[in-house]
Amino acid sequence: MTELLHIQDLHVSFKTDDGLVRAVDGVSLTLNAGETVAIVGESGSGKTVTSLSVMGLHKKGSAQISGSISLNDGGTFKDVVSLNDDAIRDIRGRAVAMIFQDPMSSLHPFYKIGSQLAEAYLVHNPGKKKEAMARAVEMLDLVGIPEPAKRAVEFPHQFSGGMRQRVMIAMALMNSPQILIADEPTTALDVTVQAQILALLSKLKKEFNMGILLITHDLGVVAQVADRVNVMYAGRIVEEGPVDDIFYSPLAPYTLGLLKSVPRVSSKNERLKAIPGQPPSLINLPVGCPFAPRCEYKQHSSESGCNSTKPELIGTSATHRSRCHIPEALRNDLFAKELKELQS
Repeated sequence: MTELLHIQDLHVSFKTDDGLVRAVDGVSLTLNAGETVAIVGESGSGKTVTSLSVMGLHKKGSAQISGSISLNDGGTFKDVVSLNDDAIRDIRGRAVAMIFQDPMSSLHPFYKIGSQLAEAYLVHNPGKKKEAMARAVEMLDLVGIPEPAKRAVEFPHQFSGGMRQRVMIAMALMNSPQILIADEPTTALDVTVQAQILALLSKLKKEFNMGILLITHDLGVVAQVADRVNVMYAGRIVEEGPVDDIFYSPLAPYTLGLLKSVPRVSSKNERLKAIPGQPPSLINLPVGCPFAPRCEYKQHSSESGCNSTKPELIGTSATHRSRCHIPEALRNDLFAKELKELQS
C-alpha cells in the first residue's frame, strides 16, 4: 500500500483566559491509499482538531502545534506543521481536501453552485474558467446529482440537505486529491440519505484510489465504511486497530463503553447504557488515566497506576493496541460476558 499520511506525536494546544487547552495530546496515525481510517470518540475528544491540523487550518498565532504531519504530495512527503502559509495553501484542496460537517454553512448562499465549484478549481488552475465550469458540471454528475448542467446554475437553498452534501463532496474532489477528510459527513441526514452518502464515498474512494480520514461519533457509520479505527478520548488515542477487532474484541474500557451505549434492536425494554460521568477538562487533566474517574473496571488493575500514571499505547498485536493499566488477558475475561450480550 502507498502511504499517504503519517502523523507522529501530534500535540495541539490553545491558550485561553482559563488556561492552556490540550486538545490533542500525542496523536500518531497513518493513512494509506485505498483505505478508510476512522477517528471516533465523544464531542471534545480532539477528532476535529486533529483533522484541521492536517489541513493546516489552525492559526499559528493562537495554536501551539508540535510533532509532524507528513503528507504525500505526488511522491514527496511534506510536513504540514513546518510549512509556511503559501506552501500549505498550495497543497490544500489539491493534495488533501476536506468535507466539512455542515454543508449549508460551507456554501455561500449568494453564489451559484457551479461558480463555487469552479472557484475551488481555479485556485490551483488560474485562468482556466471554461475548463473550471466544465469540471464543475462533470463533478456534479459524478456525485449523482441529476441534470448537473442545470443544477450548476442554481443556488444552495434550492438543494436538499443530501444534495448539498454531494455538492461538498464534488467541491472536495475538484482537484483530484489523494487524501479526503470527511468530518461527520452524514450528520443531520436521514438514514436513507446517510446510506447513499456513505456508498458514494466508498465508490469514489475506489475510483480515485484515495485515502479517507473519517471523523465521526457514529459507530454505525464506522462499522459500515472503515478499515481501521482510532478511538480518541481527552485528546489521546486510547485504542487503535482493524475495524473487526475494535467491534468484536475491544481492549479499552472506553471503547467497550461506546459500544454498550449504541441502541440495539434486540434491547426493546432496556435503557441505554451510558458511560457514567463527564469527559475531563482539557485544561486540568487528571494526573493518571484520563478515563479513570469514569471507568467501571479500574478496581481490577494490578497496580495503583490508574490515578497516578498515564497508560502507554501498547498491545500484544502490532495492529491492535490500547491504553489501560489492567493486564490485557484480564480485560478479555472481564469484557467477554458483555461482548457476548452485545453480539447476541
